[in-house]
Amino acid sequence: MSYIAERRGEEKERRRAEILDAAEKLYAEMGWDALTVDQVARSARLSRALVYVYFRDKGELLFAIGERAMRLLRDRFIEAAAAHASGIDQVEAIGQAYMAYAHEFPHYFDFCSRFHAHSAAIDPGSHEGACRIAGDEAKGAVVQAIEAGIRDGSIRPGVGEPRLLAMTLWAFTHGMIQLAMANGSDLERFGISTADFSNYGLGLLRAVAQSSPAAAAPEASAAPKAAAARKAAAAAKAK
Repeated sequence: MSYIAERRGEEKERRRAEILDAAEKLYAEMGWDALTVDQVARSARLSRALVYVYFRDKGELLFAIGERAMRLLRDRFIEAAAAHASGIDQVEAIGQAYMAYAHEFPHYFDFCSRFHAHSAAIDPGSHEGACRIAGDEAKGAVVQAIEAGIRDGSIRPGVGEPRLLAMTLWAFTHGMIQLAMANGSDLERFGISTADFSNYGLGLLRAVAQSSPAAAAPEASAAPKAAAARKAAAAAKAK
């Protein structure tokens, strides 16, 4: 590659990064739905037409930012798991890392929510494809932590298929974060702090992964017995 061609390539990447940085800053400040390509162009001090040279539309800009979001999430999960020896501690650390990530980068968490709801066909070579790869790698870190826990005995063997458990933990944690971020004041109305809510949820997940099915059986069987007792009482009262 010639010097001139190399410089042109570097300039192109620099300009593209500037557009992406401007779009991400606006996303963090005002939310994605309110953002326009015109605002991105003004923030980057470029013409609207030039923005379209690098990104075909607003959607491609979103997934380019999302690629950053998903890669950072993957790295945070891997880093969190690497700091602990036992599988159950790795799983809990990943949950804590997800919560910290969501509060540190609310716009990235917003993208995660949007991406989970995205159902269109994905081109593997696109930004959407890169998001999916990084997202799968993040989920893979959870699966590996669960498998490590089953091997070292910190997670009970009968917990179920690791990938199914990983997706369940992901959904549970994601929902907790959404509730805490959207309705933190409502939690406080009931005397529950966001920190206590988050810690309780993670502790509950830990207890489920560690407890034996036999320990849960008496509680599970109590519900039908209680229902039968209520029916019997109601029948006696009717007589």
